[in-house]
Amino acid sequence: MTTILEALRDNPYPGRLILLARTLNGELTAGYALTGRSEASRGRRMEITASGELTVVPVGATGHDNLRHYVAATADERWTVYGNGEQVTEVAARLAKGLAPGSALDDLSYEPDPPICTPRITAVVDRVGQRSWFGAARRPEGERESADTTVVALGDLAPGQAVMLSTYQSDGGTVPTARRHLDLSTTAQDADALLEDLWAALDPRFVVAATAFAPITGVQGPTRHA
Repeated sequence: MTTILEALRDNPYPGRLILLARTLNGELTAGYALTGRSEASRGRRMEITASGELTVVPVGATGHDNLRHYVAATADERWTVYGNGEQVTEVAARLAKGLAPGSALDDLSYEPDPPICTPRITAVVDRVGQRSWFGAARRPEGERESADTTVVALGDLAPGQAVMLSTYQSDGGTVPTARRHLDLSTTAQDADALLEDLWAALDPRFVVAATAFAPITGVQGPTRHA
């Protein structure tokens, strides 16, 4: 099976990515990473708020940009949600109102950043039942402007198995959007090791930040910045 390193070697500029793995210690472990080409995209960092949410915030005097700065991960007593934009808060609110994950991930749109039209990618983890879902809202490859939404209910992960979804499949020149999730393998023992493997796999020309955490217990975990 393809490793995280091999997958990202073939995708030097993944944009933002979400990852879910079962590390060798048996723990369900989430990963999230930011990459960027522009100065504004690289001028970001991850911070945990006083309320326990993982946020992506600007560095320095850069103003707030809804597409670059957002709540990236949040958790309540039942659900952990993480992803690449403001839809994370919306999906969490829908789940809190009682919607099922498939419905909570439906009816989203891709980002309004033509000509790329970056997909919105989101992971939902049931902290009680330990089930997981990946959702992606993408612009179709044809002429339609309406979003196509894909929701995947992930099967159980055995230790050493991982699933990854990125916004782009790119060499950093042209920026095609990624069209599917990848099933991968990992030899990481725990969240710290998973972060180290993810960090080592990300291209240093584009990497901005990455984190790993146990979604069953919350969204705080080891974090690295370029």
